[in-house]
Amino acid sequence: MGFYPLTGGIAETPCPYRCVSDRFHMPNCYTALEELIYTFGGPWLFCLLLVGLLILLALVLSVARMKFVGVDELPGPAPTQHGSQIDHSFPFLESLNEVLETNRAEESQSHVHRMYFMGPNTFSEPWHLPHTPPEQIKEIVYEGPFNTFVDEINAIAAYQWWEGAVYSILCVLAYPLAWSWQQWCRKFKLQRLREFVRSEYDHSCLRSCRSRALYEGLKVAATSDLMLAYLDFFLGGDEKRTDLPPRLCQRFPMSIIFGGDGSYMAPFSVQSDNILTSLMSQMVPPTIWYRMVAGLNGQLRLVRRGRLKVTFRSVLGWLEIYANPALKVHGVRVDLAWFQSTACGYCQYGLLVHAVEEDQRASTEHIDGSAKQTEQQPWVKNLRRENRSGQLKENTLLSRAQRSNESNVRWKKSYGGIINTNNLQMLEEKRDIFYPLSFIAHNTKPVGHQDLVGLVISMLLLGDFSLVLLTFLQLYSFSLIDVFLVLFILPLGILLPFPAGINALFSHGPRRSSGLARIYALWNITSLINVVVAFICGYVHYNTQSSSSKKSPFQPWNISMDESEWWIFPAGLVLCKILQSQLINWHVANLEIQDRSLYSNDFELFWQS
Repeated sequence: MGFYPLTGGIAETPCPYRCVSDRFHMPNCYTALEELIYTFGGPWLFCLLLVGLLILLALVLSVARMKFVGVDELPGPAPTQHGSQIDHSFPFLESLNEVLETNRAEESQSHVHRMYFMGPNTFSEPWHLPHTPPEQIKEIVYEGPFNTFVDEINAIAAYQWWEGAVYSILCVLAYPLAWSWQQWCRKFKLQRLREFVRSEYDHSCLRSCRSRALYEGLKVAATSDLMLAYLDFFLGGDEKRTDLPPRLCQRFPMSIIFGGDGSYMAPFSVQSDNILTSLMSQMVPPTIWYRMVAGLNGQLRLVRRGRLKVTFRSVLGWLEIYANPALKVHGVRVDLAWFQSTACGYCQYGLLVHAVEEDQRASTEHIDGSAKQTEQQPWVKNLRRENRSGQLKENTLLSRAQRSNESNVRWKKSYGGIINTNNLQMLEEKRDIFYPLSFIAHNTKPVGHQDLVGLVISMLLLGDFSLVLLTFLQLYSFSLIDVFLVLFILPLGILLPFPAGINALFSHGPRRSSGLARIYALWNITSLINVVVAFICGYVHYNTQSSSSKKSPFQPWNISMDESEWWIFPAGLVLCKILQSQLINWHVANLEIQDRSLYSNDFELFWQS
């Protein structure tokens, strides 16, 4: 047995040497982070133990989520429900449903016109109505009192200066809070408008004495994203006009404006309420109309603001290949259109519904009539044969839409213009500073495997929080000021994704869960600013350290947890947050699109689902 004398060190007590900073601990002058890592066997073993612990905790979290949320509420492959189903085993519910359906039918039968508010309901451009009444309601309103009514509506819809100031401040500090504040203000404005029209306004602009006496004839409603509002006009019952209300064919061309603005938080959508569905049922069966709206909404959610010229092209193709071949059997055609822009340049998009050309309708009816005796769903079979024979190919149909647009010049003057493949490149769209983030957080098609997606999100969420804590330990070894900078630029932004993600994963109901998941995505993206601050602090500390033997600031193959590896945890956070964003996109798509056949490439499968 050999004897090796120790070299160096001091045998005196107390030790005359000390670490260069109080943040290093004897006997090895390790930082708090290094002590933690080397306690568990070094960097590699620590990483393996951490990954194993994250997988175990993610499994526990997923099981707890399934127990808390319930299996019945998790989205499945069931098709989208077209209407509310009443359990006939409860007679009182069935009777109530009959009363509601009767009221809805009476409401739609007296409906005259739907007037859309202009503006996206923002602090800089609130909702507002034009003072000139449309041609459709000039016979049932007094123009002078109508202008007074519009002034009162516009005054209520306008925002106070301090509301916009709060929004601007929150945009700088924490954008998710700014978005929540804006949604709360929008909801309050909608409630205020409804109360004014329902109970405060005397309805003096209406010619009907009955409507003025009963405070009826006007109704304000809005889409669920609170960006599009509309005012419905109804007959009072004492007009004694045989030409009112107009039939659907007399309303053509009829505009249906999209809700939303094409952003991640508010994608474009068509919301077909009871009035619109009842009107369309005069020519189109409700089942076909519901299916068309569901399929169109599936395509519209993929449209991105800032890339309308590219993403609208798929919507145009879908309308010509799937929607219009089914609608033209019933004499109806829909076209993508833009509508009159506001003074601030905000342009609304939607559908223009009009009758098909007589020659197209006659040919369709001839084909359809020849097969009605032998097929249960003749229009599906015939249109499928047309698709196979090439008569409904995308290029042919888009060119047909172009020819139809040329014959509708007067519609363009009234409604703005119909969008086709030729003028699509002429669309003017503004891109803000948040446009690059749309490549990270955007709406996608559903991918299924909801349980697996939720499990991976849980693991990444726990990994994100673990990396945040390790980053703080690393920054603490640099300077306490660095910890405060990362923590408060933006304030607590690096910590809030974890509670936001837990709240989204453990929420009840697909609709509520998808909304909370979008907020979680906002916090996840916002926290990237804090990670950038951590990068800057680490880089500045590395460049200003007094060590004379500096290495390259990036050494990916030497994992030793010394000061040259300051970039590892911030880089891991960036990668983790980008992966989280993509998984959140899939998670939201799985929650919002439960019928994956909406994206089917098979014409027959789409319409028979």
